[in-house]
Amino acid sequence: MATAAFEDIADTFDFLDDWEERYRHVIELGKAMPALDDAFKVPATKVDGCASQVWLQPDIKDGVFHFSGDSDAMIVRGLIAVLAALYNDLPVAEVTQVDAQAALKRLGLDEHLSAQRSNGVRAMIARINQIATAAS
Repeated sequence: MATAAFEDIADTFDFLDDWEERYRHVIELGKAMPALDDAFKVPATKVDGCASQVWLQPDIKDGVFHFSGDSDAMIVRGLIAVLAALYNDLPVAEVTQVDAQAALKRLGLDEHLSAQRSNGVRAMIARINQIATAAS
């Protein structure tokens, strides 16, 4: 059920030899992601449970899920980009069916993120699911 964008990331991760290269790739994904407009960096879009500041802004049109996001930490921006690749452009009804933990495990992120970062990723996934459920 993975999107083509997520499959591209997974293919790149398969090609990269070690975790340091993968970590740099995640950071590059975050750098390539457009910054979230400051007008959306408000308490309503802030994700609680993250060690860094994280904002997710949904944009659901015609039943298609999309979000943009930002963080004050580069690795977290990269993790947001990975989640965007996993979820963006899915029908909103399918968003809660995505097994994000399995997808992230496929990338090896479950083994290489600190406990705080893992908690933050879980908080972002929970917010994405909450947004999709409310929109359904």
